[in-house]
Amino acid sequence: MAIDPRKLKPGELARLLNSTPLGDVINERQLLRHRTSAGYRVAADGDGGKVDLFRYVAWLVTSRQEAIAEAEKDAGGLTGYEALKERARQRNATLSLSGRDIGDLPAVADADRRAKAERDFRFFCEAYFPQTFHLKWSDDHLKVIAKIEQAVLEGGLFGMAMPRGSGKTSLCETACLWAMLYGHREFVTLIGSDEEHASSMLESIKAELENSELLAGDFPEVCHPIRSLEGIHQRAAGQLYLGAQTHIGWTAKEIVLPTIAGSRASGAIIRVAGITGRIRGMKHKRADGASVRPSLVLIDDPQTDESARSPSQCATRERILAGAILGLGGPGKKIAGLMTLTVVRPDDMADRILDRDKHPQWQGERTKMVYSFPSRDALWQQYAQLRADGLRNDRGIVEATAFYGQHRTAMDEGARIAWPERFNHDELSAIQHAMNLRLQDEHAFFAEYQNEPLPEVAADDDLLSTDQIAAKVSGHARGELPIGCTRLTMFVDVQGKALFYLVAAWEDDFTGYVIDYGTEPDQKAAYFTLRDVRRTLAAATPRAGVEGAIFAGLERLTEAYLAREWRRDDGAMVRIDRCLIDANWGSSTDVVYQFCRQSSHAGVLTPSHGRYVGASSIPFSEYKRKRGDRVGLNWRIPVVTGKRAVRHVIFDTNFWKSFAHARLAVPMGDPGCLSLFGTKPEPHRLLSEHLTSEYRVKTEGRGRTVDEWKLRVEGLDNHWLDCLVGSAVAASMQGAILFGTDRLAVARPRVKLSELRGGRR
Repeated sequence: MAIDPRKLKPGELARLLNSTPLGDVINERQLLRHRTSAGYRVAADGDGGKVDLFRYVAWLVTSRQEAIAEAEKDAGGLTGYEALKERARQRNATLSLSGRDIGDLPAVADADRRAKAERDFRFFCEAYFPQTFHLKWSDDHLKVIAKIEQAVLEGGLFGMAMPRGSGKTSLCETACLWAMLYGHREFVTLIGSDEEHASSMLESIKAELENSELLAGDFPEVCHPIRSLEGIHQRAAGQLYLGAQTHIGWTAKEIVLPTIAGSRASGAIIRVAGITGRIRGMKHKRADGASVRPSLVLIDDPQTDESARSPSQCATRERILAGAILGLGGPGKKIAGLMTLTVVRPDDMADRILDRDKHPQWQGERTKMVYSFPSRDALWQQYAQLRADGLRNDRGIVEATAFYGQHRTAMDEGARIAWPERFNHDELSAIQHAMNLRLQDEHAFFAEYQNEPLPEVAADDDLLSTDQIAAKVSGHARGELPIGCTRLTMFVDVQGKALFYLVAAWEDDFTGYVIDYGTEPDQKAAYFTLRDVRRTLAAATPRAGVEGAIFAGLERLTEAYLAREWRRDDGAMVRIDRCLIDANWGSSTDVVYQFCRQSSHAGVLTPSHGRYVGASSIPFSEYKRKRGDRVGLNWRIPVVTGKRAVRHVIFDTNFWKSFAHARLAVPMGDPGCLSLFGTKPEPHRLLSEHLTSEYRVKTEGRGRTVDEWKLRVEGLDNHWLDCLVGSAVAASMQGAILFGTDRLAVARPRVKLSELRGGRR
């Protein structure tokens, strides 16, 4: 069938062009786009619905030439392959810019709401965080909110202790957001008990900035750039707005809000730190070159359970608060500070900060869950019994709640609760909720919900406190022996990070004097724990393994102390008689034995093994003595054989800990007293904490009563206690005898040789 190339239907044209050896070169959709672009320039005469093949080909050639000319123009006159590369570069640059630029900012959703919240912190909480603060405010909440608002807007400090679950941390995190979004404060620092704790607060703030629809609606200049990152935080470095960098920062330890013209929050920064970390000298250089220092500090629960029980840790953290933290703003700058606290024990750091007589600058506010308890004790005792029976029998508190519902009016008499809206779904009132918490754990309730912890019951009345031990100073200078001392001993406690040591001088009757103690390497700090030591054995011995670092540390320590002569008051110069080295720690046993065998001071060194001899254990007095064994007061040196063998000492740690504490309890000047060098107690605070890190429990077993010593808190450092105990054992090995502990020799009758021979017959 003949066709007219000047009058082709679109379908006929497509089939004609695709019938060449080139195969499919066009489809009807492409042809439609070309016809739309060319218009009547390619239409057949007299029929706009058909295509003129010759006009269509001419249009294609012309369009192609124009595209090439334009491309060469864009490529700066380049031709061929170079022009192709330049066009690709330009295309990629355009795509990159379009991907980095966040585009136009959305309009503010509710300008009136935003304006109203600018200087009204309560309204800001209610308007933008309705899910977090959904319950009616208590009077205590309103008081705290007013003080937070005052601190942020006007500067000053505010410390608060609120019942657990009252939302004090949420309020302070919200205050940080409020301060930055409105430009009240340009540099916020989050400080926790450690850096990990502070980082968790930062993550909470990040989540609100990324996910809150209310904040995104009213603060598009802040939230839109953050959302444009789409969770890919590496994009922050190249982000653009209207072709200019936003300088946004988004890391695990820091947020820098985007720099947007006209935004009050431009360049605002929030950074985290631990209270014992690097705080001093904190500053940030903004995109405009200005250097800014923290202007708002949020300190959230700066103490731990462990630090609260340590007077020296409490004192250290108080000093950090007074010095490094409050000096963050720089000279002449009034910093705003918010601090949430939980009182763990009486007179801990939180308790002292809240005391307006001791720290009036913090304006401490201590709120409670219950301001007065119910007066009908008999009914609440019945309730407690029903509650306990229900929990024991897997029935829950249904019966107790029903009883409370029947007698609610009488049971509520005399009670005054701080927050009536706070109770669980299976409870009828906030009073019942509070009493349930009290019945669950009374000590925890008064500490965490009342901020009035109950006094701690001493594990043993005759054990000295840290203050009492630190105060037992002899007046002698460090390293000097009193005139009556005849024995000088040392003990080294081996740990993977550092060696703890103690040197003690002893009189014949076990009157003792601690004349030196410390660590290898020297930590050069008044307070530290084994977990956070910065000067380690590994750092002191580069390229050495754990065993090599320990060996080198022992070499340095023994050379410094065993080769030294120590001056006594009468002018005599003495050396250490016996040095025990702990061989119980991990993989150090072989290293200790090798060192004691190879050391130039081998005659003085003895590996030691402390044994926990409890009430159910076989006492040292019942061990069967072998020929060659040396036995003393709850210690023994077993006989060893072999060319490379080293004799070691084994001792009863429970007995000798009781022995050491008994020496500490003896009054100054009495025989058997143990004292510390120096004239002031302050330098011995950390030592005293080690010495009081354990308490004893009198336990009966095998027909006897034994002191069993246990750590007060898991992970507490007790290394210098071990050193003092080991030094006392070494003194006993050297012949020191406490009156009443010496053993009388058993008289044996003389036997003639003839009698022995007669007995064999």
